[in-house]
Amino acid sequence: MSKKTIMLVCSAGMSTSMLVARMDKAAEADGLDVDIFATGSAGIAADVAEHHPDVMMLGPQVRFMADQLAKQYPMPVKVINMQDYGQMKGENVLRDALATIEAAES
Repeated sequence: MSKKTIMLVCSAGMSTSMLVARMDKAAEADGLDVDIFATGSAGIAADVAEHHPDVMMLGPQVRFMADQLAKQYPMPVKVINMQDYGQMKGENVLRDALATIEAAES
């Protein structure tokens, strides 16, 4: 699998930054080559243009944006499971993001 880029979006990019750290740790433990970053909802357009993510994972607090973002950007857009988000289960969110990319590519 080629290197995948996962973008997490929340209101300000703060809570997802903690989740990114946990996802990075899980990816490293599994030897996965991924680039994971977080952004606030105001920075979506610039970060998509700069990083070209393979998937956009939305924090539950911005799930209302999912349909609009899915129409606007050429990548899968998925809302992060609320329990995984609340408990900062980076490994689960990483698996979900990779499965979403794989499904979109097949």
